[in-house]
Amino acid sequence: MTDLSYLTAFMVGLLGGVHCIGMCGGIVGALTFGLPRPQRARIGSMLPYQLAYNLGRIVSYVAAGAIMGALGLLIAELMPVYYAQRALLAIAGVFMVLLGLYLSGWWMVLSRLEAAGGRLWRLIEPFSRRLLPVRTPWQALLVGVVWGWIPCGLVYSMLITAVSAGSALKGAALMFAFALGTLPALITIGLLAGAAARLTRSPAVRRFAGTLVILFGIYTLWQAL
Repeated sequence: MTDLSYLTAFMVGLLGGVHCIGMCGGIVGALTFGLPRPQRARIGSMLPYQLAYNLGRIVSYVAAGAIMGALGLLIAELMPVYYAQRALLAIAGVFMVLLGLYLSGWWMVLSRLEAAGGRLWRLIEPFSRRLLPVRTPWQALLVGVVWGWIPCGLVYSMLITAVSAGSALKGAALMFAFALGTLPALITIGLLAGAAARLTRSPAVRRFAGTLVILFGIYTLWQAL
């Protein structure tokens, strides 16, 4: 893994914000409006809760990244390192291209991954109900940990990319960089409750973001080949 790989993961998270707002906007809005009225009265009062939600989500992403990175290490030990690196990079590039097509709305093939992940989500989601309504930042943190496992094609594509990291630590670092990229969109929608969602309804914005992610994928494929 190179610094450029982490920068790419961050940029994919940032550009994928158009999808995050569209998919998670309802969740963030419901969590925000579920807070006690005094906490919703000022942005400063809501900020600790929004940070806690997102910190919990990042913890889950990093844990999943570590698992996928460890899987990549196992694959690398089963075949020559050179070929393993090239194969894993190629897989990462392909999924990044698919992610760009998914974000732009041109081909929604990653929605099938979301459907598969729905089975795991049905097992995890009941735990979040016990934490609602949220009354403290600590509760918000735990809700965020559960939220991090919600089925999402954007996250799944990056987890497959994390396999190419080649170790648990590097896989975790890759997902941490990706998660940091998603923060601006999700914190903004949490604080402004829907104002940012209007921007993501623009097909031009989604296509622009998707095209850039496709270019990242093509560059990754070029590195592999």
